[in-house]
Amino acid sequence: MVKTIVTGAGGRMGGRIISLMEADEGIDLAAAVERGDHPVVGRDVGEILGLEKRGIVVEKDFNACISKGDVAIDFTSHSASVQNLKIAAQHRRPMVIGSTGFSPEELEEIRGLAQSVPCVLAPNMSVGVNVLFKILKIVAEILGDDYDVEILEAHHHLKKDAPSGTAMKMAQIIAEALGRDLDEVGVYERKGLIGERSRKEIGIQTLRAGDIVGEHTILFGAVGERLELIHRAHSRDNFAKGAIRAAKWVVEQKPGLYDMQDVLGLRS
Repeated sequence: MVKTIVTGAGGRMGGRIISLMEADEGIDLAAAVERGDHPVVGRDVGEILGLEKRGIVVEKDFNACISKGDVAIDFTSHSASVQNLKIAAQHRRPMVIGSTGFSPEELEEIRGLAQSVPCVLAPNMSVGVNVLFKILKIVAEILGDDYDVEILEAHHHLKKDAPSGTAMKMAQIIAEALGRDLDEVGVYERKGLIGERSRKEIGIQTLRAGDIVGEHTILFGAVGERLELIHRAHSRDNFAKGAIRAAKWVVEQKPGLYDMQDVLGLRS
């Protein structure tokens, strides 16, 4: 049984992860954490989720409760995730991070911390999305420079970062497959008399509306035809199940930075 700490327990993802743990015999909730000013702090996690009381009260100090678990699952924010990973590294506790919006400096810090503790960092933990990541590399290599590439992502109006971490991962995979530098060819907005589309650019466009869980469309367009690959998430359960799967996997790993391609055995 893998004893797990969930940080961001009062959030949408944290709540689903805790709920789905109830049906998984290989993992158990050891502690739940939220930021100090969150209204769920001090309340029983079962009560918060409309379940029976679990006898586990949401805490505000990750450092104080980290010894209770074998691994931590973190869906908080980019800055909070880095701080939590620092604590996990000090205590040699593996970690699964699903937050997005990291700066280059924060990613570099995560890579450094992962040298002393195993960490799964993934912008999207859905099995379907990670299969799509694998397919995108193959498709881009086959189609090459003859096809224009556009990525359109849509999420709920509460999402804070744009484009989504998933869309950026897709763009990075395609850019690498095509031998391009995404920092040079990524186009995130078009307006006015912008001239003809360059052959090398990769468009990444963003929609925010209502309660859209997550949709990503990747379009490869050439003269005479286009190929579209689409993933639509109907609930957050796919992400939560992936995070639980990652937590059970990472406790058996050596220090290092991993992603869901590693967890699912898709790494080529």
